[in-house]
Amino acid sequence: MELSQGLTFTVLLFSLSMGLVSFASPCILPLIPSYLSYITGINYDELASPESRGKKMLITLAHSLAFVAGFSAIFVLLGATASMAGGILSRYLDVIRVVGGVFVVIMGVFVMDIVSLPFLHQDARLRLETRPAWYAGTLVVGMIFGAGWTPCTGPFLGSVLTLAMNADTVGRGMALLTFYSLGLGIPFILSAIAISAFLSAFDRFKKHLRAVKIISGLVLIVMGVLLIMDKLTILIPR
Repeated sequence: MELSQGLTFTVLLFSLSMGLVSFASPCILPLIPSYLSYITGINYDELASPESRGKKMLITLAHSLAFVAGFSAIFVLLGATASMAGGILSRYLDVIRVVGGVFVVIMGVFVMDIVSLPFLHQDARLRLETRPAWYAGTLVVGMIFGAGWTPCTGPFLGSVLTLAMNADTVGRGMALLTFYSLGLGIPFILSAIAISAFLSAFDRFKKHLRAVKIISGLVLIVMGVLLIMDKLTILIPR
């Protein structure tokens, strides 16, 4: 099955939600203050201080936008590559669909902590010793971090890339990854401009993390089964 009838709201919403869940992953969400401090050059106490936050707002916002643009470029490029690969291997699309569906189901089971896949627990972020040079540097760092995040966000990013491989055009594959990037980038930017509120919300969110993982895993399993059965068309309005 190709996504030849267009990208439905449901499929795009799925991609967006996978980005949101990626943001909540253990190697991204708890380290948001560290990322912000690194790309802006503002220490943690200043970021969290209500007195200085207003003065640093524009700097923090600008660097956050550049950082998000950097990792979004990487993910959208991955979407284009996946769609191109799917096109080249078009004669094997049924095999790709089934194998991809099985992969998504396995990722769903992994997210729910039913099975352990050690390689997906890795964190391949580069350890950079010096902060980026102004906004262009932040853009490049965003690209580097985007590439390094892929082992950690693998279950969610991989499921969207699987859909991209089954898309009938490169543009639709890129659209899927654009929505994934929005799901990851929007909360990052909101956290940057309201870091104190983020820290408070994070403390409350931690106790619900298990429920989020179970729901996310079930969504992945359902999407994987639909892909295997060639029934993703039920998500396309008649």
